[in-house]
Amino acid sequence: WLQDEEAIIQSSKEQSYFNLIRAGVGATLKEGELDYKLTTDKVDIRYVRVPYTSIPDSTFIITKKEISDYISAHEDEYKQQSSRDIQFVYFEDKASIEDETTIKDQITKLLGDTVEYFEERDETDTIPGFRNTKDNAAFLDRNSDSKFDTIFKSKNELPIKFADTLMALDIGELFGPYQDGESFKITKMVNKKPNGSVKASHILITWEGAERGNPEIKRTKEEAEAKANDLLKQAKAEGAVFAQLARDNSDGPSAPRGGDLGYFQEGVMTPKFNDFAFGNAEGHIGLVETEFGYHIVRVDDKEDLVQLATLSREIEASEETLNTLFTDATKFEMAAASSEKPFSDLAKEYEYLVRPVNKINALDENLPGLSSQRSIVQWAFNAETEIGDIKRFGISNGYAVVQLTAKYEEGLMSVEDASANVLPKIRKVKKAAKIISQNKGKSLEDLASDNNTNISTASALTVKTPTIPGAGREPLAVGTAFALAQGSVSDLIEGETGVFKIEVTKKEEGPKLENYTTFANSLQNTNGTRVNASVFNALKENSEIKDNRATFY
Repeated sequence: WLQDEEAIIQSSKEQSYFNLIRAGVGATLKEGELDYKLTTDKVDIRYVRVPYTSIPDSTFIITKKEISDYISAHEDEYKQQSSRDIQFVYFEDKASIEDETTIKDQITKLLGDTVEYFEERDETDTIPGFRNTKDNAAFLDRNSDSKFDTIFKSKNELPIKFADTLMALDIGELFGPYQDGESFKITKMVNKKPNGSVKASHILITWEGAERGNPEIKRTKEEAEAKANDLLKQAKAEGAVFAQLARDNSDGPSAPRGGDLGYFQEGVMTPKFNDFAFGNAEGHIGLVETEFGYHIVRVDDKEDLVQLATLSREIEASEETLNTLFTDATKFEMAAASSEKPFSDLAKEYEYLVRPVNKINALDENLPGLSSQRSIVQWAFNAETEIGDIKRFGISNGYAVVQLTAKYEEGLMSVEDASANVLPKIRKVKKAAKIISQNKGKSLEDLASDNNTNISTASALTVKTPTIPGAGREPLAVGTAFALAQGSVSDLIEGETGVFKIEVTKKEEGPKLENYTTFANSLQNTNGTRVNASVFNALKENSEIKDNRATFY
């Protein structure tokens, strides 16, 4: 309790701190007006886009120094946490084809009777198999991985693949062996209930004083009966929509669902309602009085129920298979550790699949393809583990032979690690500069003609959603359009996907409002929701943190 008290006190302090900051994050009416205008002010443009893809990447040779300079100029974008790369071969604990055949044979043998010798009586006796046993529950208790389920089930509760076959069995008839998921099964039909489940809808009209009615209802019983009879006539009328009548008139909790009560079995509903539902054909509509009130009932559907006894055996690896798996994993570990061949090449020789996992953090737990494996993560981050080291790990469902392939230390990314991200950005800058230098002073028509492209149009662009159809998100181009007067033409603009030149053909301001309180409040609420995360990140960035959790967890 003392720990809980401390946690509550600390949480209250944090909440007070966040609330104080949130109280200072406001939005003025002018800011609300601006937010409104960013959404409602619109601009139409004609434009030419010279895409960056028009210049081959091979045009520019980018040096390591250029990449390094770019990283240094954008340090915040290329900071990295300490992480590791690994690759592994997974030896899965699963049954072999021989194991499956053995299990299938074993379950098949249980169908027939067996003769056993009882030494204490010095006599033999015939033990009924699954086909002939009279006590399904006892037989399944002794021989099956699943027990006898006495509950009757509908078709949609059975395995989809086998439901039709199982429902068609006669009482005493068997189906199987068949594979369902990770088990072999044989199913026997024990019993059937034709039309054992009913689907019905109702409209409940109750009255004040009804035994189990709604106490908020103030109508008399006579008024309720009159209303129920009127609704019964409406429900039976041609073209009537029963669900809408229920939504508009029913006093029951099923009203929002159009009176739908779903499927139910014998004895679930109150007796008079139960007898009506099970005693009438599908589609019949009638009136029933119960302790709840008057029910206008429609019988929607009926379905058969079956009681099945299922003999099942899980498909699992035999001891021989597990021993072979351990031997294979150990042999590969030893070969990989002593071989001069790369890990992946050796695995290919053995016909094993190599799976890489990149940028693992020190506190990661789940590894793709292996699920929860803290021991592997801890090994990868151990100071004594070197790049290229190999180790076999026993995991919950087999073995993994793992190799550490790369280490990334906290700080700025290296040129090699960042190059895949940096190269396209540097190329884009160089392509933009080349396109601009070759096309300065050209009109829209000349720019389009000289670069084998067309003049396009875009209408109703807004600053809030700066997307140009056919070009994508282009905030600088759209923002420039709003800064120009109608009829003006821009200089060449370095966009996200290419170089643009635009002409503003129409500008339209959104209708002015009497006040912008709603938009100011919305903006304030939006800013307020970001306080907790933003403050936490600000505190984190301005603190020196030593995280030692990985040492203990």
